[in-house]
Amino acid sequence: MTQTRLRRILSLAGYRVTLGLPGPDDLVGVWGQSPTAHRGEALAARRGASVLRVEDAFLRSVRPGRAGDPPIGLLLDRRGVHFDASVPSDLEHLLTTHPLDDAALMAQARACMAEMQARHLTKYTGFDPATPVPDPGYVLVIDQTQGDASVHASGGDRARFVEMLVYAQEEHPGARVVIKTHPETHQGFRPGHYTTGDANDRITLLDGAVSPWALFEGAVGVYTLSSQLGFEAILAGHRPRVFGKPFYAGWGLTDDDRPVPRRERRLTRAQLFAAAMILYPIWYDPCRDRLCSLDDTLHALSAQTRAWREDHLGWQASGMRLWKRAPLQGFFGQTKRIVFTDGPAAGLPRMIWAGKAEDTDRDVVRVEDGFLRSRGLGAELVPPLSLVLDDLGIYYDPRMPSRLERLISASPSLRPDQLRRAERLIDLLVRDRVTKYNLDGARPDLADLPDLADLPEGPRILVPGQVEDDASIRTGCGEIATNLALLRAVRSAHPDAVLIYKPHPDVEAGLRPGAVPEARTIADVVLRGAGAAHALGAVDAVWTMTSLLGFEALLRGLPVVTLGAPFYAGWGLTRDLGSVPPRRNVDVSLHGLIHATLIDYPRYRDPVSGLACPAEVVAERLAAGYVSRSGLDLRVLSKMQGLLASRAGLWRR
Repeated sequence: MTQTRLRRILSLAGYRVTLGLPGPDDLVGVWGQSPTAHRGEALAARRGASVLRVEDAFLRSVRPGRAGDPPIGLLLDRRGVHFDASVPSDLEHLLTTHPLDDAALMAQARACMAEMQARHLTKYTGFDPATPVPDPGYVLVIDQTQGDASVHASGGDRARFVEMLVYAQEEHPGARVVIKTHPETHQGFRPGHYTTGDANDRITLLDGAVSPWALFEGAVGVYTLSSQLGFEAILAGHRPRVFGKPFYAGWGLTDDDRPVPRRERRLTRAQLFAAAMILYPIWYDPCRDRLCSLDDTLHALSAQTRAWREDHLGWQASGMRLWKRAPLQGFFGQTKRIVFTDGPAAGLPRMIWAGKAEDTDRDVVRVEDGFLRSRGLGAELVPPLSLVLDDLGIYYDPRMPSRLERLISASPSLRPDQLRRAERLIDLLVRDRVTKYNLDGARPDLADLPDLADLPEGPRILVPGQVEDDASIRTGCGEIATNLALLRAVRSAHPDAVLIYKPHPDVEAGLRPGAVPEARTIADVVLRGAGAAHALGAVDAVWTMTSLLGFEALLRGLPVVTLGAPFYAGWGLTRDLGSVPPRRNVDVSLHGLIHATLIDYPRYRDPVSGLACPAEVVAERLAAGYVSRSGLDLRVLSKMQGLLASRAGLWRR
């Protein structure tokens, strides 16, 4: 009970962890049925205290604890321990007595089951789901580690595992048999019960890191003693053959070689999942440092898992300016350090900053800022809180498909719970006025501004200026590709409207080109120094070339007209006057667009914990005013950039 994370979770759960002799009202904490647990049990018996058994929850971490990863959840049991059927545990008590009939609970269970399967989440998630598994049609036999307490509690030994292997062959004559080794065996921490000597022309020992969900898809039968994979096989639709007495046996969802007579209730998969994954564990959010729901745990574990899966091979990074390298290491170099070089780096996948990539670049992954970036400008060298990786193209370039475009196209198939998550994220962003840069500025309450007293009646249209050498302008615009041309087009279409022109923050700061001296002769108002969220709250519609402010307007329910081809155009949510790629031929919902753009596409890094995190954490940090500070040297460089803005080519190389 000495691990920092373990003690923190117990503290948040209401337990004060101390050393010393317990009193009769105290609990003695022991780790499951570990080799040292008997000491705590004996002490509790002598002192008249009760025992609290602590175990890892059924979702634990990217890598095993022996590799150094702390847990994201615990099982706290006062009756027994979930894997030992000799005494009913708190989990068994839940499965026996809880009604498990609440509609909301069952809906949550089904949604979380689907999320685990879609994201390939299991107890240890450090594997690549794309790793090939054997061709379908095999019988899956699950190995476990020697000395494991759940194996001992089920009376397991080498002979029992051999017997299970025999049954698998006899009950599936002629079928191939695949033995799946335990992750700790694969990583060299503990031996399993099967060895290469058990393999033959019919039996294969699968000693690699693969997705169990992919394995279940191709299996015609699943055999286990007491492995958690037996539980997940049930969730995947199997009826596993069970040779021990794990918590999931005896409820009508398994074929049991050694039934537990007192388990007579018949449960559905959702009921079993609700008790074991929602009601029984204590889940911990490492970014927010608080207890949380299973839903939040899945989002956090998905973010950390995605980071490991994308980064574990390492990266070669090309075209990266010096100031960006430290933030990139924080995002993509926590598993293996990034190699920054424009030359070849044998065996490493290559990333390149999207603006530096050539159209002919192949086998590269493009990197760009995300859509919830920072509190402050990238041009002022403020580090980002979100970045995107795109292996197909890049979101702002409509000339080629991008990974974001694929995600948006697929968004009509999102589950209801995913759409509800997007809805909650929209509510958070709108309520707390979160945008890409979150710049401070006076609220543009137009009626209170003295120079607007005599404005004529009419719709108020916001026209966001852009950086005119921006890649989205160069690749996504036609005839109208300057701020002046945009203003003239809007005035021509709406001669009687109140046009409110908002210069781009980088242009206002003197860091990028795009100033429009004629703006005051065309627009009724030039809105300077105001944040995007404030500006959007004062208008009736937005006209834009490709600005992200058009996307942020959609979040707030405003009509948007596009004159270029931004990523959010062409899906039935905007009025498009520009040339939008015909391949965007799917009508999507706003929630589907948001889920693809803000949840699935970017990577986020929590500036407080340093961990990969879900979108909601970064949105909350930005709403709370968190500023990701750059170093003194970068702030000085930023000031020099402002002085040399007219010669940007000197410092933007």
